[in-house]
Order: sequence, then C-alpha cells, then structure tokens
Amino acid sequence: MPAVDPTNSRILVTGANGYLAMWVIRTLLEQGYTVRAVVRSLEKGKHLMEYFSSYGDKVELFVVEDLIKDGSFDEAVKGVDAIEHLASPATFEPVEPDDYIKPAIQGTVGILESARNDKVKRIVITSSVVVVYNSMKEVTQMVTFDETQWGDDVIEVVKKMGRDASPWKSIAHRRLAAWEFYNQHKSEVQWDLTTLLPSFVWGPPVQILKGPQYLNESLKILWSMITDYQPDEALRRTFSLIHNRDVSAAHVVALRKETAGGERILVTNGSYIWQGIRNLIHTLKPELYTSGILPRGNPTLGTEISYQYDSEKAKRILELDYASAEKVFNDTLDYFKDRGWLEKPVRA
Repeated sequence: MPAVDPTNSRILVTGANGYLAMWVIRTLLEQGYTVRAVVRSLEKGKHLMEYFSSYGDKVELFVVEDLIKDGSFDEAVKGVDAIEHLASPATFEPVEPDDYIKPAIQGTVGILESARNDKVKRIVITSSVVVVYNSMKEVTQMVTFDETQWGDDVIEVVKKMGRDASPWKSIAHRRLAAWEFYNQHKSEVQWDLTTLLPSFVWGPPVQILKGPQYLNESLKILWSMITDYQPDEALRRTFSLIHNRDVSAAHVVALRKETAGGERILVTNGSYIWQGIRNLIHTLKPELYTSGILPRGNPTLGTEISYQYDSEKAKRILELDYASAEKVFNDTLDYFKDRGWLEKPVRA
C-alpha cells in the first residue's frame, strides 16, 4: 500500500486519552496530520482537547462508548486515511483470561471489520515484545528473539494458569487475531496491516496524574521496581525498554514508510536487569540514594542479561535513532521529581 503522508490525511487514534496514545497524537500533529481521537466518553477526552487546543480543528474528538459492540467503529472510521489502534484493556490485577482476552480481541477485530469498506490505507496496531517471547526453561545461554517468532507458549501458559497468568500475556491472543483477520480478508480490503512490538515504554506522561498510583501499567512497574525493597531474584530479571517518544515516532514512521506495510516490527532499545537500572540511576541521580529516597538494592549482582530482542528490522525499515537508557531515566525521574513524588523516602 502507498505510504500515508501528512497532506490532507486524517488518522484515527483509539484509546486516545491513554499514556502512549497521547504521545502518538502529539507526534502526528507535530508532523502535520489531522487526528480523530477516539475516547469512551466526553469526560475522558476533556484533558486531551485542552492539551491540544492550540491545534484547533486539526483534532477531532469522537466518542465510542462500547469498543466491543458489533459495528461500534463503523462511524468512527468513515473518512480516515489510516488507523492507529492503541486501545486495549491492561491491568496487573488477577482476572479471568476471558474477562481480558475477549474484549481485547473483539475490540481489535471490530475495528478491522469496520474498516473493510472504507478508504483506509493502513492500520497500525500497538502490540508488545510479549508476542515473540517464549519461556526459557533449561536454557543455558542468552537467547535472541525476533519477529519470526510468535510466542506460542504464551497462549498455552494462559490456558494452564488461568487468572494466575500475567494479563500482559493475553496480548498474544489479540495480535494473533489481528493477523488471522488480515490474512483471511486481505484480498477484500484496501488497507494493509502493521504491528509494532514495543518493550517497556517509559518517559514522562502528558496526562494529569495526582500521584504514582495513577500511572499506567508500564510506569507502575518501573515505579515499583525502583522504589520497593526487591529481593535479589527480582533484581536479576531481564527486561527491555524504549522511550515513549521513540515509540510514538515509530507509529508515525510506520504510516509514512511503504515498506512498513505487512510487517511486525520490534521497537526496543536494549536489555538490562533491574539492578543494572538501579546502578544507572545511582550514577545519574546519586542524591536519590544518599538521602535514602530510593533503596539501593544489591550492586554486586552484576548486569548479565538472559535474553535480548533483535532490532535489525526496525533499523532497516523505521530508520530511527532511539534515546539511550540514560535519557529514558533522566526524563522519567525528572517527571517524578517535578511532581514531588521523590522528595522523601518513598517506602518507610
């Protein structure tokens, strides 16, 4: 499919009041696109419209109250040139898999179905590195994951563990459903599909948050891992990260690059262990530790990682330079400090 450039292009963004979606909208507007922002109520869109008020009629608010109702996106997709689908349930509270999986699948397939008979050229869906991740039992050396993998065992884990499985792992069901729909109907539709697979996304939110308890799930994990007294086992765990501005840029580039169509693209900038991040923060902002605001952890653990993600496809197609881990944590911690969340020891 042809690329979707900013000239006279209207982009539908779902979950528009969310942490990452607000940044995607900001990046779209900065590059000249017009945005149709989908929220579930006028109240949820109030801050969004205030934040982007300087863009005038370049931002249109559109309410879809029930994301999983048949035909709920039929009106929303009319007249748009592309879709950025970011809306999906996300929680780390124990839930029954069907309570999480069914709405995610129905919301995603629903918007694809609504776009079947319109002028949409490309649909970009926010996925996750989770969908290429496989469990690593009995693995004795570092593993590299790439876009050729589908994390099949993640679905099996959810089936076996039920409500005890991490809800993040249910993301795999949603993304597989999207590709199954596309492959089944691609001869009938005018658009192609791109899925972006980011790792943990961090950086300053643009929403109004009254305290750390209102952070999105990704930032809640970061907050917990740097402020709680974690055991060595937790501090040794490997994870990957990316700046929210880089993921936002990737969403827009995925519209503008013809070669992004039909691709799954990992968006991540390196793997670390949690103690390694505490060590990095200690270097960047030592006063947070000398004053006892954050727990130091165990600096003797080392920084050996157990897995990583191959970013070669992203480099080739998206051609973006990602922010360093130092930039990610400076920006995020400055946000926490500016709001007074790091003025005294976080945990008693």
